[in-house]
This record gives sequence, C-alpha cells and structure tokens, in this order.
Amino acid sequence: MTSPISRRSFLSRCALLAAAAPLSQLGGMPGSGSPGAALSGRGVRAHRRQGRDFLWGTAGSAYQMEGGNVASDVWVLEHMKPSIFVEPSGDADDVYHRFEGDLALAASLGFNAHRLSIEWSRIEPEPGQISLAELAYYRRVLEACHRHGLAPVVTFNHYTVPRWFAAAGGFETEAGIEPFVRYCETVTQHLGELITVAATFNEPNINALLSWSPAIQKMLPMIAAFRKAATQAGGSAQWSSPMLADFRVQQPILIQAHAKAYDAITRLSQGRFPVGVTLSLTDDRPADGSGGVERKRAQVLTPWLQAPGDFVGVQVYTSAVVGANAELPPTAGVELTQMGYPYAPEALEGVIRMVAQQTRRPIYVTENGIATEDDTRRIAFIRGAVDGMLKCIADGIDVRGYMHWSLLDNWEWTSGYRPKFGLVEVDRTTFARTPKPSANYLGQIARKGKIA
Repeated sequence: MTSPISRRSFLSRCALLAAAAPLSQLGGMPGSGSPGAALSGRGVRAHRRQGRDFLWGTAGSAYQMEGGNVASDVWVLEHMKPSIFVEPSGDADDVYHRFEGDLALAASLGFNAHRLSIEWSRIEPEPGQISLAELAYYRRVLEACHRHGLAPVVTFNHYTVPRWFAAAGGFETEAGIEPFVRYCETVTQHLGELITVAATFNEPNINALLSWSPAIQKMLPMIAAFRKAATQAGGSAQWSSPMLADFRVQQPILIQAHAKAYDAITRLSQGRFPVGVTLSLTDDRPADGSGGVERKRAQVLTPWLQAPGDFVGVQVYTSAVVGANAELPPTAGVELTQMGYPYAPEALEGVIRMVAQQTRRPIYVTENGIATEDDTRRIAFIRGAVDGMLKCIADGIDVRGYMHWSLLDNWEWTSGYRPKFGLVEVDRTTFARTPKPSANYLGQIARKGKIA
C-alpha cells in the first residue's frame, strides 16, 4: 500500500466490497472567526440540564488508548503483512497505566463526565475464561471516575472483539449473540453500580453508513486480498471482524444482540442507569430529488430506532451530499479535516434535529470532534458545534450530554497516530500529556453550560 487511508475510507471500501460479493461467498459469519467570539448567550436552560445534571465530557476507547490489547481481533489485523494499517497500536497512549492522571486532568479542565469502553478481549481472553483481574482493573477505572467527579459513560463494545470470537464467525452468525450477552451480564454484575450511562455498541451502523460512500474500484482487489489474509491469519475459515463484515448480514444480528443485551443489562442493574446505543450519522443533504437521503436513512438509522433503548447516542463529524445511491465527493475547495471529509461543525445541529424528528427518546452527543493539527480550527469547530446543540436545547429538544472526541490524541485505526483528534497532546516517546488551548476552551464551556 502506497498511502495511508482513513478509517472512514477503509471501512467504506470494506462495505463496498461486501456489498459487491454474493452472500454465498461471505462465510458464516469520527467555522471560522476568532476563538473568543461571543456567539451565544443561551445556556442549558432547563434546571435538569444545568450544573451536574447535563453531562459535559470527553471520550475515548479502550483499544485506541489503553495499549497492549493483544487478545483482540484488531491486534491480529494490524500485525498482518502487508497491512492496511500504517502503524501498529502498540502501547497506544498507555492509558491502561495512566488512567488516574488522565481522569484527574479531565476533571481539572471542568468536565463532569467521561466516556470510555471496556475491552471484551481483556475480560474474556478465551471463551468462558473470565479475568477477575481485568474486571478489578475496570472497577478501579470507574471508581477513579467517581472520585474525580466524572460520570462514567460506558460502552460495552467499541468495534473490537476477542480474537476467538472473530474466529468463530463474530456477528455474522447468530451464534455470536449469546456470548456477547453473557459478556454484558458479567460486566453488569461486577461493575453495574458504578455506571451512569451505558451503550451496548459503538456505532454498530457504521458499515451501513459507509456503504453509501463513493466506490473506489481500484482498491477492491486489495481489500479482497486482505479479507482472505485475515481469515488465514485468524486460523479459521469463518473469521469475521466487525470492521470487515457485510452490514447486510451483520446489522440484523447486531440488532438482536443489542436487544438481548439491553434486556440483560436493564434487568441485572434494576434499571438504575439508561442503556442505549451510539450511532454514526452525517448531516445529509439531497443532491437531487431522487430520494437518496430517505433510502440512506432507512438503512443507517431507522432499524436502530426500532430497537429497544432508553436514549440515542449521536456521533457526528461531518455532512454529506447524497445522490440516488451514494454520497457525492466533497466539492472542490471545501475545507477538509485530516480524515478527508468536510469541516462541518454545523452538522451536529442538523443531526440532532433530524433524530429528534424520528424519535422521542433523549439524545446524548456521544462523539463530536475534528482531526486537525490546527487547534484554532478545533476551537472554532467546538464553538460552532456546541452553539448548534444549545439552539436545539433552547428549542425544547431533550439533549442530555455532550462528549467530545477525544480527550487524548490517539491511535486512529488504519491511519495510525497521524490524525489529531485530542484536546490533549500525547508525546509518543514519553507519553507526557499537554493540554491544548481547545481543552481549556471547551472546559470553560462545560463549567458555565454556555458559550462565553
């Protein structure tokens, strides 16, 4: 491979490949102006949403930040030769050993929540083998959140699965549902009293969303070869990583797994915290009158709104112009982020309003952010996105939290460490953390509940 490809473009190519392949061949199984500009006097108006009740936080995932998740399916994928990953995750941000300082830093900046995930492959490295030591580790993490005044927003599964689970067919077979539900039961039994908000899956609709991205035909042979090599490297004829799966097969099974996990988590926790799912969404605009936006929404959003849940987590980074059957490439001259998609802070408001029209469930912004080396653009992005969210709240839409992706610069899947999403810079040699001006900017918003 001659050049890095973003997670978004890689996953879109995987989805396109899967869509092009017969089902019989599929096997069993993330504005302009000065940073200090005063844009909005509106705050989080309802009393319930003021102070500690509204969750202002940062986000991260176990695999991208902890380091050393050797029992995961993605660890297998990123160490294949040749690899579509520009560099391995390795020690990542070493959050596994440094979580206490990171959480203290987040609290000191003014946040009252932190979104994190639990790595299934740590909890269950082999089928039925539960690590009490790793459950104790995550208990220490959640206790540290509470100690620093951060409400833990916990994702049970953030893309990665144990390698044994992928080798058994993953979520491309209904046999994968019960192992996932049992894992959720184990986590809830051991850690449930420490969770404030929970999501079963992170962006389980991502492959459906990315199937609408423009096809890049010259990349399909490479992706096909990688899927075959992943199967061989995994030691199974039916290896299935969520990243590589055909959404037409995987999404219905994920919905079943979510529904059963939702019931199990709610029952075992006695309903003491809300349980939902987070969805990757773009602010879609029609290119013509062909109805592409409606068809896209029917694949990407509607099935998940029909599934059980106490809230909808929206994860918004950009906008898209949608034709009859695909998104159109960005217009020439449009500002692009490091991930290659349009800079669009206004997209968050558009998505919140769209989702609110489709459901009466509360909404959490579980991810929103930008990959850029220019922190002034991050500040402008934050200002535009948060201002749009506050307009939604002022109009009566039930938005209950904003989690910025991400607290730390981290390993961004196939793109490695190049994209910079973090409010905090991480030295790749010493792991030293250095807050950027955007960290203090968003922290001040979090303290006051409004843009100053």
